[in-house]
Amino acid sequence: MNSQFKLASLTLAAAAMLSACGGGSSAASDDPPPARGAVQLGVVASTTPVTKAQIDAGTAAKGIGALAGAAQCDVEIRYVYYSTRDPQGVIAMASTAVFVPTGTGAACSGNRPVVLYAHGTTTDQTFNMAQVDKNAEGSLVMAFYAAQGFIVVAPNYLGYDRSGLQYTTYLNAEQSAIEMVDGLRAAKTYLNADSAVKPSAKLLIAGYSQGGHVAMATQKAIERDYASEFTVTAAAPMSGPYNLVKFGDVITTTGPINAGATLFLPLMLTSYQKAYGNIYASPSDVYQSPYDKTAETLFPTKSTLTQLIQDGKLPNDPTFTKLFGTGGLLTDSFRAGYATSNYRKALQTNTLLGWTPKAPVALCGGANDPTVFFFNTTDAQADFASRGKAFPASNLESAASMQWAGATTAATIAGGFAQAKAATSAANGGGAAGAAAVQGAYHGTLVPPFCNALARGFFQSVLAAQP
Repeated sequence: MNSQFKLASLTLAAAAMLSACGGGSSAASDDPPPARGAVQLGVVASTTPVTKAQIDAGTAAKGIGALAGAAQCDVEIRYVYYSTRDPQGVIAMASTAVFVPTGTGAACSGNRPVVLYAHGTTTDQTFNMAQVDKNAEGSLVMAFYAAQGFIVVAPNYLGYDRSGLQYTTYLNAEQSAIEMVDGLRAAKTYLNADSAVKPSAKLLIAGYSQGGHVAMATQKAIERDYASEFTVTAAAPMSGPYNLVKFGDVITTTGPINAGATLFLPLMLTSYQKAYGNIYASPSDVYQSPYDKTAETLFPTKSTLTQLIQDGKLPNDPTFTKLFGTGGLLTDSFRAGYATSNYRKALQTNTLLGWTPKAPVALCGGANDPTVFFFNTTDAQADFASRGKAFPASNLESAASMQWAGATTAATIAGGFAQAKAATSAANGGGAAGAAAVQGAYHGTLVPPFCNALARGFFQSVLAAQP
């Protein structure tokens, strides 16, 4: 989002805290390790709230003003640094953005419902949802939820921002849920102590792409393990890889290979190797030369993808689909042994089928998504339905799939999405070039605002139906 929100206080406060918490202590003088979800630092990250006018200008510049709706509240950006644990059970530090609605309107004060939001995949080690001046997903979430009266808690996963972990726990369902729960704990503790606007007991869970998987894993974990602490009101996972094992089967065997695969596989292989220890004995078991020298520690990174390609650390392929064959990322032997591999077993472990949500769920995505294939959404819907849970799965390509939201909303969303695709094509000359531009923008740019509009409407309808 093209906005100019200043976060200087965040950088200074966080840097001061990290300096104060630096080394030099002895084992005898060390305090006990902090509990999961303990607040290590909480700061107001914006010197002044982001105004309604600024938010509306940002959504208008992106052409999504009608979808977002006029901002009802200014938004105060807060930042919480908190303790969680890594896959080995070792205490680790992570951070979360906290967007708090403020103002005189009824939706902007008192106890507000909480949206626990899980972000999408990024290779950028400096990624921080609180930096809405340069974080497009953070600015979108602020506009769609916080500016409409929701408190938003948006954790940065381990490995990002100021986390000390040297990898990220990518698509590890149980671990991701732990990080989200601990971020929620810390944010609520901080707000209850320091904010005039307080979190209510209403908990909505949303997330996009990788965050769709994380959102679903978090709902599952909360309802199973944390029901005495939190009650999920509703959940809206969007465009997530819920059927990971089927997704892996398609990519590794019959194809097609999804756009972005050469980025996602190093993230995933390292994540599972660190968690389970049995994905490979050596990186050369899975990666072709020269990528076997660097792929295990490649992401997250402060380098651009262009630089990584120029440095020979990724295949020279702008679609990021060159997984196999000459010059590809992965070895033929890895592909040949995939069916019985520990990697496939890890995908099965982290597939989110076979469980039954207690709170209502609304799924969303686009049928032509080249990055996270839409069968993930329909497979999850069918799996829930097999146990009597008839949850909607909105396909932005089909107004009929969105009738649960009302005929007018369904027609508006489907029409708007079609117009957004047409505008993207036209801006790139139409024809084959335009079609390629639509595919390139489909998952990361075109789908998110429309699915978030549906998710917010779903949340509002569930809240309206409850006392």
